[in-house]
Amino acid sequence: MAINQIYLEKECSWLAFNQRVLQEAADKSVPLLERVRFLGIYTNNLDEFYKVRVAKVKRQLLRGNNQDNAAHSLLNQIQHQTQQAQQAFEKIYAALICEMAQCGIYLNNEQQLTPEHQQWLLAYFRQHILPHIIVTPLTDTFEIDQYIHPHGSYLTVMVKHHHDIKYALIEMPTAQLPHFVQLPSHNSTHHLMVIENIIRHHIRDIFNDLPSTVQLSVYTIKITRDADYQLQQNSGDNLLQQLAQGLTQRLTAPPLRFTYQPTMPAAMQHFFYRNLNLSDYDTVMAAECSQHFNDLSTFPIIGNKYLSYAPLPTIDSYPFRHAKTVFDAIKHQDILLYYPYHSFEHVTDFVQQAAFDPTVSHIRISIYRVAKQSIIIDSLINAANNGKQVTVVVELQARFDEQANIRWAQQLTAAGITVLFGVADVKIHSKLCLITRQEQHQSVDYAHIGTGNFNEKTATCYTDFSLFTVHLKITAEVRQLFDYIANPTKKIHFNYLLISPTDTRTRLYQLITNEIDNAQQHRPAGITLKLNNLIDKGLVDKLYYASQQGVKIRLIIRGMCRLIAGIKGISDNITVISIVDRFLEHSRVYIFTNNDDPKVFISSADWMYRNIDRRIEVGCPVLAPVLKQRIIDITNLQLADNVKARLLDQSMSNRYVSRGKQPKTRAQTAIYHYLKRSEDHCQRRAHKELKYHAKP
Repeated sequence: MAINQIYLEKECSWLAFNQRVLQEAADKSVPLLERVRFLGIYTNNLDEFYKVRVAKVKRQLLRGNNQDNAAHSLLNQIQHQTQQAQQAFEKIYAALICEMAQCGIYLNNEQQLTPEHQQWLLAYFRQHILPHIIVTPLTDTFEIDQYIHPHGSYLTVMVKHHHDIKYALIEMPTAQLPHFVQLPSHNSTHHLMVIENIIRHHIRDIFNDLPSTVQLSVYTIKITRDADYQLQQNSGDNLLQQLAQGLTQRLTAPPLRFTYQPTMPAAMQHFFYRNLNLSDYDTVMAAECSQHFNDLSTFPIIGNKYLSYAPLPTIDSYPFRHAKTVFDAIKHQDILLYYPYHSFEHVTDFVQQAAFDPTVSHIRISIYRVAKQSIIIDSLINAANNGKQVTVVVELQARFDEQANIRWAQQLTAAGITVLFGVADVKIHSKLCLITRQEQHQSVDYAHIGTGNFNEKTATCYTDFSLFTVHLKITAEVRQLFDYIANPTKKIHFNYLLISPTDTRTRLYQLITNEIDNAQQHRPAGITLKLNNLIDKGLVDKLYYASQQGVKIRLIIRGMCRLIAGIKGISDNITVISIVDRFLEHSRVYIFTNNDDPKVFISSADWMYRNIDRRIEVGCPVLAPVLKQRIIDITNLQLADNVKARLLDQSMSNRYVSRGKQPKTRAQTAIYHYLKRSEDHCQRRAHKELKYHAKP
């Protein structure tokens, strides 16, 4: 078999993942408004895909190298897949509009307004929208490609008077106003209108100085730009200033994709094509309502309760809730939380209590993405105000969160906190917090090691693990890593933690080799991995070799997967599924059978070159037998999913796992009930022990 037949193109694999998101929008078993929101998620995903991955392919083509033919072929495949997906998208969207209307939710256009709505909208338009409207005339000398920024929403207006045609541009005030405006409604019905249609309906109020003989036609457009930027090397500016300047490059970066309303006249299309300097490498696509699909991901919660997922009551961790302090709980035993099933308040409590605990001397934490209203950040500032030594590692180049992280860094620095920006040319993606207390005249370290960010918002919809421990060797290695980030010249060595870029690759190769050795000696052997992405060629090849040596390998991959399961003689012993459901599967878990003495790790690292060799990532062994078994049980529930699991294969067709005669297993629901039972069991056991010790 040819080499290129045993690896999937990662970009095509990613598009297949986004197709799984689109499947959720089409799935009638999913609540109606959740399906609408999945369309928004799909659109946001696709935008980021163009900004990052398609941009990289285009830059490769513009450089012109020996891989031109492969890059051309890949770009053609991407454009073909996205065109097909767009057709499916528009059919699903049209069907959802009809289904919403049947449920009393109407997304109105200009032709569907009652006199009452028209009167209300006129007042709303004049009071809230019109003050923000700026009209920019467009000419061939106007540098439109430098004017339209990637986060803006725009309408184009064709102004026609007899045979004279002019064009104008209107930026919609979506930063100041909601995209979906709720109109006055009666009898349990709900009427909404997107802001571009409100502007379109009142276009004469904007161009009120023109005679009535002038024809005005309004069309939506959308431009996607390359999100890459370059920092000035050897600049005298500090990193914050360099990054702030570098981010401005995104505003005028070359366009990659231009979408427009299908009714736009050909002459107007040509005007934009010419003035945006679009090339044959760029995607030009007609798409209905090209603007507001992104905001469908935050579609309002309205209508009957059954139209959205019912809120899932979070599960309290018994060890945390029934201890005097978080530190008492962690000192008694290692604690493992799994969000969004467990409450993220336990994490915020960890930092909040440290901020006010008189025995806490130092808080160290690494920040990648945090919530806009962050309890974690507030607690760190409180800690500094209370005289604690606080060190925060801020990853300034967290993609699309750079501006927010610049602000956080400035705010933390102003509070007297030591802010570190990490190691040159290496992103810091680890999810660590280390709190040091003075207990009985000695320092005791309490560590948090996780797979997800310190973000209260995403913790409600991303699945992630958090491990809390006072294990002396593990906490010492966490401290060592923080010391290294502060002083990258220090020599470091780790026995417990898997640290990228230091030793993760070597250690993973060793762990896989151990399973190969066990299989060859007819001892229990196996590998189970749960990852967001599996595209590193070295690790894929190692898994292929392990399969050939008889190691059974089970993979749960949410997104990109270059590995192809079931190739005769190469990957016969490998199965791959992907789960897309209510919550975003985000946790990374590595399980190695190890001759029936399993080695279990949670990690911040996917199996991608960047995560293994170009970032600081942390994988942590789970040592407590009960917690190790909990992760194995959770992973087995995911492997048993026959409702939301799809098979990943060479065809990238996203076939659902066949249920056959098996009962339905929906992993995310099953995991919730499993964790609820586990916490209830902890409580019952604690009550029994309490009664036993209370006996005379």
